Amino acid sequence: MKAIIAKKYGPPEQLQLLDIPKPSPKPGEVLVKVIAAAVNDFDWGMVTGKPDIYRLIFGFLRPKREVIGIELSGLVEAVGDGVRTLAVGDAVYGDISRSTTGAFAEYCCVPAQALIKKPKSMSFEEAAALSHASMLAWQAMVKLGQIKRGDKVLINGAGGGVGTIGLQIAKQYEVEVTGVDTGSKLEMMKSLGFDHTIYYKQQDFTHNGQTYDLIIDAKTTRAPAAYLRSLAEGGRYVTVGGKISRLLQLVALKGFLGKKQNKRLKILALDQNKGLEQMHQLYEAKQLKLILDGPYPLEKTPWAIRYFGEGLHQGKVVIRVGEA
Repeated sequence: MKAIIAKKYGPPEQLQLLDIPKPSPKPGEVLVKVIAAAVNDFDWGMVTGKPDIYRLIFGFLRPKREVIGIELSGLVEAVGDGVRTLAVGDAVYGDISRSTTGAFAEYCCVPAQALIKKPKSMSFEEAAALSHASMLAWQAMVKLGQIKRGDKVLINGAGGGVGTIGLQIAKQYEVEVTGVDTGSKLEMMKSLGFDHTIYYKQQDFTHNGQTYDLIIDAKTTRAPAAYLRSLAEGGRYVTVGGKISRLLQLVALKGFLGKKQNKRLKILALDQNKGLEQMHQLYEAKQLKLILDGPYPLEKTPWAIRYFGEGLHQGKVVIRVGEA
């Protein structure tokens, strides 16, 4: 089978499209014929090994998992011993970041509990784009951020997967949403329904005098005090990712800062695939539109990861791997 292989850390251009043996499912696993996959921050870190602290997760000298990719959709090709929840032919998708093999391959062995059945009305490309970003958005906004009707919400990094899905989750609560991103994404964000947009190179939302009840941040780059300045009394800030140095500051200080004004700084620890049924309901009700960038063919994966890493994409970058 063909797969995108990372034999060492480096720029995405060093990735190779190689023929490798087709895997066989172990007990508790299923073999998935991959139809589509999506690019994520996780992939950028696994390929580049940057920042260096990521190597504690991905492997010190080189990636422990040569086949990259953590988000897929496809068809169950075979089932391992003990699997009762899935059968051959099932259309499935999910966040497979805890798997030992990756999604940018024609076949992938995945623990059965890491997959969920795909709604019939949802395309494979849409399903591949859903699991990781939607759960970051839903768990950050609803479970941790405790969004409520009438809130003023800001999403930083709003033109990617988390932001575009997060907006549509937020709108279920009749809130006012501001999106922050680069200029090339603002028109798409306005057409999707953001009430206000900010081009981050022209205006710093932490210095514009506005305050928000809930901030969801996919691009944490500032010191904790800056976010406190942008929170209303009783406000909540939730980060789903960003610069390691800033995230470590939040870990150290979030329990101390903002207490007098009842402002809370939180870091989301993602619970993979937990809550996807909520997304199914929104999708079936036509209240969730997935913004797809692509699909691109498997051989363009190195380019697609570079494109993603430079922040040029809109919504989710999707790779078409096989045919249904």
